[in-house]
This record gives sequence, structure tokens and C-alpha cells, in this order.
Amino acid sequence: MKILFLGDVVGQAGCNAIKKNLQNIIKKENIDFTIVNGENAADQGVGITQNIFDEFLSCGVDVVTSGNHIWDQKETYEFIANQSRLLRPLNMDKKLPGSGFIILKSRIGLKIGVLNLMGNVFMKKCDDLFLTLKEFIENNSLKKDFDCLVVDIHGEITSEKMAVGHFLDGKASLVVGTHTHVPTNDARILSKGTGYMTDAGMCGDYDSVIGMDKNNSINKFLKEEAIKHFPSKGEASISGVIVDVSLETGLALKIKNFITGGVLNHTT
Repeated sequence: MKILFLGDVVGQAGCNAIKKNLQNIIKKENIDFTIVNGENAADQGVGITQNIFDEFLSCGVDVVTSGNHIWDQKETYEFIANQSRLLRPLNMDKKLPGSGFIILKSRIGLKIGVLNLMGNVFMKKCDDLFLTLKEFIENNSLKKDFDCLVVDIHGEITSEKMAVGHFLDGKASLVVGTHTHVPTNDARILSKGTGYMTDAGMCGDYDSVIGMDKNNSINKFLKEEAIKHFPSKGEASISGVIVDVSLETGLALKIKNFITGGVLNHTT
């Protein structure tokens, strides 16, 4: 069974690329379940709206994960409580609406668990990442509670994401990082069978500064005339990872990074 995970969708360019290409990708790659991080999908490049979320689902997305920008569109507070397929990090304040975990059936009828977490280092304050993970694993088990488990760790630093990968090795089908918008060239299967990639990259225009207009971003660094960050509008690359999961064990059989379109068009 193949699972497709796509990194942070950034602005209109990223959304347009998803709407235009995702259904063809799912068909071409024989994908059974699709997860997209949508926390930068709004036109401003931060947050997600109800309309964008609905469009993702209509394109073939099964679950939308998020991160530190999940609340940047005020309407999200209202609709996330009724949209179980839109996740916010599990280790956020439990008083906030929404959930950080869901189990859904894939196209071939298997139960897919999707867990959304946020790192503690250089990120907005959340509950302890590893204590949250420890509690989750004590109460949820691969091949007992779900057939596959995909974990989106939305974090700033590579070491924290790698530690999560090793902590969950043998307990998850795929652990993949998001947030930095730059795809890492380390997609691999860990020693106990979990697929891993430090960061899936983004679905956005890479002729930019992590998806934002490059000239405006440079001016900000130079402390010259600049305005609030806004997304670059060139052709987007769709960036992520595909993992082939064993039906018997729920662990990874194969894994590959996936990049198509735009200036990072590596897929043949």
C-alpha cells in the first residue's frame, strides 16, 4: 500500500499546483492514501481557510496536517472542531479546538492513523513533545489499533525530528518532518522498519525564500524598504515523500522522495 505525504503548501501557487496535479499524481503513482500539510496554504502564506481545506479534499487529500500557523486565519477556530480531517498538533494546549490524531480508512480499506506533532525547540510553546509521544505509544499500537501510522513532526531543528524518528522506529509506518520548507535528501527506512525523512519540503514556488517573495525577503534581511512577507507566485514544485507499506507488518518496504514541477522538478 502506498502513502503520499506532501510538505507545507504555500500560498496560491502551492494550492494551484495541488488542484491541477494531485489527482494525476495519485493515479500515476497508485497512491492509496494522501496527507498534505496545509498550514501555509492561505493566500497570505499563513494558515488555512475552510474553502482551501474543502478544495484539498475534493482533489484527493485524505488528511490535512498543520503546525505553528494553524490559527493564523481566525475562521479556523470555528471550522476545525467540525472537520476531523484537519489536524492541529496533538501537543498543543488541549483546550484548543480540533484534534491531533485521526484514524481513517484507505482506498483499500485499511485503517490509517495520522498523528500531528510540533517540536519544542525554537517553536511556539507546546506540551513536551516526547512525553506526549510516550503517552501516545502506550495507548496506541501499530497493527492493533491501526494498520499504518504516519507521523508529521512539525519542527525547526533536524536533531529533534531525527530523535522522533528513532523513538518511533518500529512503531510507525512513516515519520516525516515539516516546517522548514526545504526537502532533505535523507528518505530512508530506519533499522526497525519505519520510513523516515527529516523534512518533506514544500508545495510552493522555490524561486523564493522558503515560498515567500525573494526580493521582499532580501530587503527585510538588509533592513531596507520591505513589506510584510507574502508568497511568491511562480510555478510551484510539489514536494514530499512516498512510502510503500507492508500490509502484514505496517512497516515500510520502500520509500522515496517525490518532487515534481517548478524549479525543483526532479521526478522522471
